[in-house]
Amino acid sequence: MFRYTQSLNSRRAVLGQAQKQRWQSSSSATETAVEVDDQVQLPQLRSLTRTGTPLRMLILGAPGAGKGTQSSRVRESFGITAISSGDVLRRNIAEQTVAGQKAAAAVASGLLVSDDIIVDLIRNELGKITGSWLLDGFPRNIAQAQALDTMLEANNQPLNAVVNLRVSESVILQRIVERYVHVPSGRVYNLTYNPPKTPGVDDVTGERLEHRPDDNPESFRRRLEQYHKLTEPLLEYYDKSGVLTSFAGDTSDAIFPQFYAFLDQRFN
Repeated sequence: MFRYTQSLNSRRAVLGQAQKQRWQSSSSATETAVEVDDQVQLPQLRSLTRTGTPLRMLILGAPGAGKGTQSSRVRESFGITAISSGDVLRRNIAEQTVAGQKAAAAVASGLLVSDDIIVDLIRNELGKITGSWLLDGFPRNIAQAQALDTMLEANNQPLNAVVNLRVSESVILQRIVERYVHVPSGRVYNLTYNPPKTPGVDDVTGERLEHRPDDNPESFRRRLEQYHKLTEPLLEYYDKSGVLTSFAGDTSDAIFPQFYAFLDQRFN
């Protein structure tokens, strides 16, 4: 674990300012000067918060709120390990792990993957990480939240941040209608915000993209009702714990500066 000396703090301040400038489209010359400064890498400097404690954070939000986009930007800016529960599930099914085989059997039977299986997958994933992490897509209900708390507190590593993304439902609906997915990887495209380079084709593999049958207004409203039913108790749960913060905006570019400022206070 590194010491927070004056020299290190000054470097972190420089790197933090450089990251802010990147999101504000600053000159490439400034970026280059920072990147080669003593070959210090940003993730190394930001593996711990200013208190010396790894950040253990959840990101919540309705379907289509942009959780994946925010997770990617946070990972790139702060060197935090970003975990998507959906990606973890797909990988374990593909690798035919014990939990993955149980999940595949449930999916094949048209059933929801049980809380126990999901909790096992997340426990295994978090066990591989020693630094800061951000978890997207889990927990989805109070039972999962309580299981996560029990898991973390057993190692004296409780959650210390939960971020909720608040985006208007009309904006989310438009995103959902225009959303296309590369199913094997989970990569998501939007015809307006981040269209594929070739229409209907994944940028990385060249494979066909799919538009989910339930990505339509009627299905979305049902999913949103279900989301509110499950998530509102979660928000109350984390609010009472004193770890909940909400950011509002109708675009990822409107929300990310708020997210960045929140994390920047913890790391610098």
